Amino acid sequence: MLDTGLGTIQEAYAQGWALAAFSTYGLETTMGVVRAAEAAGAPIILQAGSSTFAHAGRAALAALALHAAEAASVRVGVHLDHSRDLEEIRWCAESGYSSVMVDGSGLPFEENIALTREAVAIGAANGVWVEGELGSVPGDEDRSVVTEVGQMTDPARAREFVDRTGVSALAVAVGNVHGMASEPQPLALELLTHIRDAVGVPLVLHGASGLPDDELRAVLERGVAKVNINTELRRALLQAFHDLDEEVLAKADLARALADGVVAVQQVAHQKIVLLSRPALQPPDHE
Repeated sequence: MLDTGLGTIQEAYAQGWALAAFSTYGLETTMGVVRAAEAAGAPIILQAGSSTFAHAGRAALAALALHAAEAASVRVGVHLDHSRDLEEIRWCAESGYSSVMVDGSGLPFEENIALTREAVAIGAANGVWVEGELGSVPGDEDRSVVTEVGQMTDPARAREFVDRTGVSALAVAVGNVHGMASEPQPLALELLTHIRDAVGVPLVLHGASGLPDDELRAVLERGVAKVNINTELRRALLQAFHDLDEEVLAKADLARALADGVVAVQQVAHQKIVLLSRPALQPPDHE
């Protein structure tokens, strides 16, 4: 079912778990993550958004994600990720998206506030909650690998940003990167605690692919209620295609190849959903 409200991320924030938010590029990744959510019995977010529109087309990808969400047996939010375009934000808000992310993190502070306030106004007019970003998370959402971390989020600035923009959630930079770091560094968990205490809204961790399980569990104790995952899904899908057996290739059995890709995506997504989910869904070694 399409999760249209702010309630789920607020529930996660209050209870100390996080929504797994998966970037989708088309039918196979969408099928894989929705099936994983249904198997886990847990809500998720489908990120059909700005960079992936270039692959599938905005109207087509949005329609696919919204249909998949509506047909799912669990709550599925549909989210526009990393948009700097107010027209695109308005289009998604008016088309039925449950949330949007406005990314003014590359702008000077006051310009970021101004852009984000406009996005929040669009969201409010359409019943859509808005995620903003403060700090610098380097890398490309659609490619790997990254060599260094960006500018960390300042807690005092974060509080001012949230107060002045009215965002419902805040994406932060605490040593995380888009893609996978070539030389991973531990997240700045103490800084994350200070940000949580300063802002009082759900935090969002971008670039979670490749992070150790213990770090992902640790961020849940520090206000992170939405975790973005992309690279690990892409790698799983591509690896499934790479590992196709000779019979599939000889018969040009595209349906089998795509089905194997869906299963590979589903397996990775399910592991992340359970890891980030309510304690009741977690296996004994995560209790």
